[in-house]
Amino acid sequence: MLDHMRSVLINRCQLAPDQKIVLGVSGGPDSLCLLTTIWKLNYPMVIGHLDHGLRPESSAESEQVARLAEQLHLTCHIEKEDVLTISQEHHLSLEEAGRIVRYRFLFGLAERYDAQAVAVGHTADDQIETILMHLIRGSGLSGLRGMPYRALPNTWSQTIPLVRPMLGIWRSEIIAYLNELGLQPAIDTSNQDVRFFRNSLRMELIPFLERYNPQFRQLLSRTTDVLQEDEAIITTVVDTAWQDCVLEIGSEYILFDRQKLIAQSIGVKRRLLRKATYLLRPELRDVDFETTERAIHFLASPPQTGQLNLVAGLRLAMEDKYLWLASWEADLPDQNWPQVDPESPLHLSVPGEVSLLKGWKFIAQVEEDSASSREQALQNTDPYQTWIDFDRIQNPLIIRSRRPSDRFKPLGLEGHSVKLADFLVNLKLPRRARDSWPLVLSGEEIVWLPGFRLAHPFRIQTDTRRLVKLSLIKS
Repeated sequence: MLDHMRSVLINRCQLAPDQKIVLGVSGGPDSLCLLTTIWKLNYPMVIGHLDHGLRPESSAESEQVARLAEQLHLTCHIEKEDVLTISQEHHLSLEEAGRIVRYRFLFGLAERYDAQAVAVGHTADDQIETILMHLIRGSGLSGLRGMPYRALPNTWSQTIPLVRPMLGIWRSEIIAYLNELGLQPAIDTSNQDVRFFRNSLRMELIPFLERYNPQFRQLLSRTTDVLQEDEAIITTVVDTAWQDCVLEIGSEYILFDRQKLIAQSIGVKRRLLRKATYLLRPELRDVDFETTERAIHFLASPPQTGQLNLVAGLRLAMEDKYLWLASWEADLPDQNWPQVDPESPLHLSVPGEVSLLKGWKFIAQVEEDSASSREQALQNTDPYQTWIDFDRIQNPLIIRSRRPSDRFKPLGLEGHSVKLADFLVNLKLPRRARDSWPLVLSGEEIVWLPGFRLAHPFRIQTDTRRLVKLSLIKS
């Protein structure tokens, strides 16, 4: 047992023998075995024990852990939480609520003691139960590979790993080892309650499956080893795609390059969306197939609203060449759009220039009609630059944001007008950019919608004698 644990701690958990470990100890056989072996291997450690307050005997177990720590001259922290109340207040199962408060407690200790890792006593049996839970819930390969020996980053920390040194050891081996040492672990009676999902798997489903194959657990364990190796290959591919597709990461949002994301294979797209979801909502246990499929469908065929309520207070939002995954309350960056103050229209003298918000400015230049100026106007491909007929405008031009009554006569519709609001929707200009997007007007008539379209009445015509070159630039 000791030789096996020494190898696992160094090679698979990557733990240095001279740095502290925070050890989650419940008093049961698994954590007692973990504590004993790590202590025998001379790793410095701090014991953390959380009393969930769910069983009458839990206080006695806390005292037992405290006595053992004192005998071994180890620092020990014991706390108690009302897990039942927490589960009710946050609409969580008792198992999930207990898991959350336990890990928050342990990682809090790890930060306090500058520990190299948090270690817990999950065994090979726990691994089998976890895989079956994921299978029943509809997990993909990442769930079926089970728990890793070392998880970093994890739900609780980006810098402190969660390690499980006993994942390769069966519970029967642990009991035999403790018997050899004459150690008597505490018995958690709640582990016999089949109303808990994990307990019902252990006590009912697994024995049933072993009727078909007595080696079921061992075979599933080997399959898990293979899947973890395959997962490592897939992770490399996904990490490369992540670097290519993700443009920006904030505390409440992740910004994707929409076209690069669409170009990925369906499997990689699922992985990227799932990874982004876990990054923003690390407390989620499983992002199910239905959730990722809704995201994939949205990416391919976004609704007119351009938004989708995804999961756990997160939304997908499509904006032109971008895709956001963000919380509903997130204050998203504006992509440095040109914007004007809706309350303060500006006047642009021709020739002249005027400054907008965020470092943008309009420049108006007068040019005499010539073959070269007409050719330049006709071949222009810059959406933030246009040429208009000087003699058809009122000087100065007005720069303002849109109004509900605005109508627009876009070039190409032979002078027919459309509601500006509908036109902006059809252009797929992001909703949050529309209200402050700058318009260029002559009197009350829109001359130019910068970035998109010139108005038909102000185009260069055969009788045009003087041209105005309008430019919207970022200074």
